[in-house]
Amino acid sequence: MKKYVLIILFLFVQAMMFGQDYQMSNDSISKPIIPKDRLELLKNVDLIFNMRFANDNLFRNGKFEESTFSNNQLRLEIRGKIHDKVYFRFRDRYTKSTDPGSRDNTSRSTDMAYIGIDLTPKMRLNLGKMSADWGGYEFDLNPIDILEYNDIIENADNFLTGVGATYQAFKNHSFGFQILNSRISDFEDVYKDKIPLNLEKAKIPMAYITNWRGSFFGGKLETIYSYSYFKETTQKGMNYYSLGHKYQDKKLTLMYDFKYSNEGVDRKGIITNMIPGEEVEVQQNVEYLENWIRAEYLIFPKVNLSLTLMNSNAYAKDIVAPGSGNSHIRSSYGYIPAVEYLPFKDLNIRFYISYVGRYYKYSTFAQEHLGQVDYNTGRLSIGFIAPLLVL
Repeated sequence: MKKYVLIILFLFVQAMMFGQDYQMSNDSISKPIIPKDRLELLKNVDLIFNMRFANDNLFRNGKFEESTFSNNQLRLEIRGKIHDKVYFRFRDRYTKSTDPGSRDNTSRSTDMAYIGIDLTPKMRLNLGKMSADWGGYEFDLNPIDILEYNDIIENADNFLTGVGATYQAFKNHSFGFQILNSRISDFEDVYKDKIPLNLEKAKIPMAYITNWRGSFFGGKLETIYSYSYFKETTQKGMNYYSLGHKYQDKKLTLMYDFKYSNEGVDRKGIITNMIPGEEVEVQQNVEYLENWIRAEYLIFPKVNLSLTLMNSNAYAKDIVAPGSGNSHIRSSYGYIPAVEYLPFKDLNIRFYISYVGRYYKYSTFAQEHLGQVDYNTGRLSIGFIAPLLVL
């Protein structure tokens, strides 16, 4: 009798298991939402939320003005390989206007939207909207790590549409060349009705950018040098030089950038915007010269100190009087001390406190004839910085 009971029990269990298998095979939940071949593709794709949030306390001429919570940076980035020889990168900034540029027809908030194709093991071709490959580390760093830019980068179109190529000539040295639109918007939208009558817009307004990246002494010393030429009008263009240097060991990082922009037409607009009056023509033959220094030191595994110093000088030719030559018009200075606390070993989120101090000094001519007045600003911030890799 016991033998028959065991046989019946065995058959019952088998029937239950068969029914369960049948149910599982017909249950849509058991099927992967993303096909296996797509999962393999996602292994080579990164999804990053670049964030900086803070409580900002604002000062002007030493007096407290207001306090506010601010999403200073929020950029979504998707990048990766979709083929052995095809790479893509997309980054959009949610804290900037989405109005499309009248020249490239792309949202102003879009930093990058391009594909890269490996032509050879040493050469890559990029096509689309990309970062202009300026030399220097101020622009090369992740934007969430820059609490305030110096004047040239702050007033430039840094993300432009075109084509670029990078050649890895040696293990520690690469060279790049780009041909990009010289601006996001059309000539008329940039200069409006301020362009002098003797200037005519260029029919091929392009930017030509060359770049060299070098590495020395086992990677402790790096350089990013570049020269760029922008064609704005048929008669005048812009020459831009940028030299970046970086030293890094286990705890200390030092960076120094030198930048010089010689502009036949005032593309940055800093000097032009100083001139009073409604019918102001854009200033011609201006120069901007800058120095930027940043030091970082990891004093403890979870505490990082940084100090950024920057200086910018603006010059104009014949603005004082015809034939007067170059005249120094304005100097700006900045200092940014910051303390970062890194509580997690396996997550790059940093809580920080910083102060951004800026001073603006005008020449005697700018004060007496252009109505400019020296002033200073300050911003005390407490917040967090996080490039969150979610995929």
